[in-house]
Amino acid sequence: MKLDSISGGGTFQATHIRPTSPQGITVAHSVPDLDLSLLPVTHRELIPESYRDRMGHMNVSWYIHLFNGALRGFYELFGFNRSYMEATESGVFALECHIRYLSEVKVGQRVTLRSRAIARTEKRLHLVLFMEIDDSGALASTCEYVVAHIDMKVRRMSPILEPVASRFDELVAEHQALDWDAPMCGSIRP
Repeated sequence: MKLDSISGGGTFQATHIRPTSPQGITVAHSVPDLDLSLLPVTHRELIPESYRDRMGHMNVSWYIHLFNGALRGFYELFGFNRSYMEATESGVFALECHIRYLSEVKVGQRVTLRSRAIARTEKRLHLVLFMEIDDSGALASTCEYVVAHIDMKVRRMSPILEPVASRFDELVAEHQALDWDAPMCGSIRP
């Protein structure tokens, strides 16, 4: 096990213990600061009372709900939307998801979710979503996804069609130009 820390939103700092992979590679790294303002906002929400759990903060099930809203918003940016899916008889299935909980989110707080394109293969997309608490700027959570493009007629993975593929590639290039690496778990690959 190795000890590292992830920080974001200026003053927020969370310390995590991260294992090494069977190959001895450290699977997490330190990120000194994340300037999330350069990433597109893909979802915003005010946390309602109905999201509260017995611990007095947002229940973990609502994180995936919010990240799903951010995914839909992100898909719109590169045309991977309902119109595309209906016209091509395609869809999207989540293959892998890794969530980090970094700071409590409480009822009444507003959160902003931003999205970063990481990479793609012919049939899969790799991306990271960020949830920030608006009033403090704290990075509350990250969610790393691999999703598959699906031919809904046969319910199997299929190639991502144009212009969606090239638009996603443009986002990957834009996001790779940022001066910070996306915090990733290290085990997810597209």
